Amino acid sequence: MLNIIVLGAAAGGGVPQWNCGCAQCAAARHNSAEARTQASLALSVDGRNWFLVNASPDLRQQINQTPALYPRDGALRDSPIAGVILTNGEVDAIAGLLSLREKTQFSVYAHQRVLDILDANPIFEVLDRNLVARLPLAVEIETELALPDGSGSGLTVTAFRVAGKSPLYLEGIAPKDVDGDTLGLSFTDRASGESCHVLTACARIDAALEARLNGAKLVFFDGTVWHDDELIRLGLGTKTGQRMGHMAMADSTGTMAAFDRLDVKRKVFVHINNSNPVLLDTSPERQAAEARGWVIPPDGMEFSQ
Repeated sequence: MLNIIVLGAAAGGGVPQWNCGCAQCAAARHNSAEARTQASLALSVDGRNWFLVNASPDLRQQINQTPALYPRDGALRDSPIAGVILTNGEVDAIAGLLSLREKTQFSVYAHQRVLDILDANPIFEVLDRNLVARLPLAVEIETELALPDGSGSGLTVTAFRVAGKSPLYLEGIAPKDVDGDTLGLSFTDRASGESCHVLTACARIDAALEARLNGAKLVFFDGTVWHDDELIRLGLGTKTGQRMGHMAMADSTGTMAAFDRLDVKRKVFVHINNSNPVLLDTSPERQAAEARGWVIPPDGMEFSQ
């Protein structure tokens, strides 16, 4: 059985964001809306060993809120986290690795471009390379994720490139939107054949991506903004969703319109920005998204198939 836990569903900064007074952040501070940590998922096929998609800056909090990720009974130093798969090199995908530095064995899987980013920054050397393997993830090749003892986990991942952009801190330094900047991931339980797709960032759905997602039972998809110019409209920023490497949920060429053409059984938005009104339970945007079959998950929501 393929089990997935949404550790966090928010975009960078979480909800509430520390310096934001928008309607969604204010509601979360006053407990009239769900607070959410930054986007990360945990997947397992045996309920004992777990693999994370991205290591958000909130990872320590997420582990402490998730009993499945606690050290196993009777062990002084232990973790059921067997590996972390990185979809990009953004701060909100890699910063949580620093919270996993206390001498426990696991593996980091990422495109070579992202591994090079880690290698270039000596702060990530706090992850003892004798315990934490850094493993390149080639695109379009199915890879069985390994347990710390080297045996197969029974969970496979296939990475594929999607439209996106280079990390914010590399803008002006590195080329824009090159191979490895933004990956989607397809996971499969070898025993049951059940699978899901995870795309925490995506700037465009093209014909190849439509073909990949069509017929899927479960897709977790980038839900950063409701409208492309949302941050500008609200006076919260100067960038559009596209400029940040994300599609808008509700625009005529946006995510929901694209998925309306596809046969996808369960559709879940993740990486939702604090500016997005879909976060409010009673908003017309939430009602519109749910009417089109989308789930807006709270932290800790579980899926299985």
